[in-house]
Amino acid sequence: MAKARTKFVCSACGADHAQWFGRCPKCHEYGTLQEEVVNAVSSGTNRRSLGAQKSGSARVKTGQPQAALTFSQIHQENQGRFPSGYGELDRVLGGGIVPGALILIGGDPGIGKSTLLLQVAFQLATRLPRILYVSAEESGQQIKLRATRLGITQTVNASDGTMAEANLPHDGNLFVLPETNLEDILRELEALQPQVAIIDSIQNLYFPALSSAPGSVSQVRECTGLLMQLAKRDHISLFIVGHVTKEGAIAGPKVLEHLVDTVLYFQGDRFASHRLLRSVKNRFGATQEIGIFEMVQSGLQEVLNPSQLFLGSREEFMSGTAITVACEGTRPLVVELQALVSPTSYASPRRSTTGVDYNRLLQVLAVLEKRLGVPLSKLDAYLSVAGGLEVEEPAVDLAMAIALVASFRDRVVDPTMIILGEIGLGGQIRPISQLEIRLKEAAKLGFKKAIVPKGQTGIESAGIKLIPVGKVFAAIAVALPANEDTSTNKEMSIKSETPPHLPAIK
Repeated sequence: MAKARTKFVCSACGADHAQWFGRCPKCHEYGTLQEEVVNAVSSGTNRRSLGAQKSGSARVKTGQPQAALTFSQIHQENQGRFPSGYGELDRVLGGGIVPGALILIGGDPGIGKSTLLLQVAFQLATRLPRILYVSAEESGQQIKLRATRLGITQTVNASDGTMAEANLPHDGNLFVLPETNLEDILRELEALQPQVAIIDSIQNLYFPALSSAPGSVSQVRECTGLLMQLAKRDHISLFIVGHVTKEGAIAGPKVLEHLVDTVLYFQGDRFASHRLLRSVKNRFGATQEIGIFEMVQSGLQEVLNPSQLFLGSREEFMSGTAITVACEGTRPLVVELQALVSPTSYASPRRSTTGVDYNRLLQVLAVLEKRLGVPLSKLDAYLSVAGGLEVEEPAVDLAMAIALVASFRDRVVDPTMIILGEIGLGGQIRPISQLEIRLKEAAKLGFKKAIVPKGQTGIESAGIKLIPVGKVFAAIAVALPANEDTSTNKEMSIKSETPPHLPAIK
């Protein structure tokens, strides 16, 4: 009988070690090594067969491929994408679901992953003959109870207006399988041959051939690998739900993300109703695309105009605000930046950000103090994005700077103006990408003017007046003119690029 041995696997990177360490030697994470039992297998036969293959391959040297094909020999099947029933999900996936794709969805507990996939399953069942929902965390009764609570399986009685369970015509197209054994799930997939299958969740599945516990690195890796082979062979589109760690990454080694075709993160603030579905990896489309949903009583519904969601109230204009257009993938979003500059009560001033990078704020503050002489080193500075959106691109630097100066001066920026541009360390305004689609999105919401980097004026402005600037102080002179009753100071500031009113803020 073969003797069993043990090894220690890192839950963060998946590296194997012969002994236990407090810190993983490969990824340098603490407390991530877990002991696993490995059944020893006689490797004499494998070594002999491998040697035979090597000796055989050494004898056959014809210069011709044995199994490899050229591109012209590969048969391309015309299997187009099919819609999921939700336009926001199709946008993130690159235009729809690809047959045979393996899609991993991660997110915090309670964010709405199971709710979204259950709604998608019912939408797909209206058009496709076989949809399989595999639940490793809930029973069939619990899934039906959740669907009833969301109103998916109910309809309104026309006589008295009450809710009653509907006899849906596509009810026979959706199959539910509460199971955790991977072998039983694979047999069901091979027998049913569904067009789309949902696995909720991968951390609760186990492969009986492995002695490790469900959720361990080896179990997650093996289960995902077997599901991937079946999906590619039978052209079954698989949605896999994955738990996330306290750092926000999908639990398990990074090899789990390498195995799948698409990695989606479902994000959202627990104090807000909207949810963001973000693509961080996509073999069939663009990355960093986002889909926006709103959690309501009947589940998740799509947000048709997300710019209105992230744009603050424009009825009352306050000082210290600036409007810009951020791009998430190829999607433009009009957002409002809010800044507050106030005297500090401590020896060192406080800097706080919500929705923007903290280091970008420090860089903008340093440029304003060094290049323009704005005394912000002894003042508290707070910067926030309205609506709870996370904005990381440098194209919002200029809007951050103008919002900070507007709060320092207690001035109001023109509410019909958007501000676009990246700030260099020398105080120059650098060009940004996708300027044309940003301007078109702003034009749809009624904006009339736009401060843009100099040199990016030969594009379609969608009816918006472009004001090119090359320096930060020129942009501030336009957004916060010394005399708002005339436009002479604005034009002079842009032409000469010398701020006539800036010495007053020193």
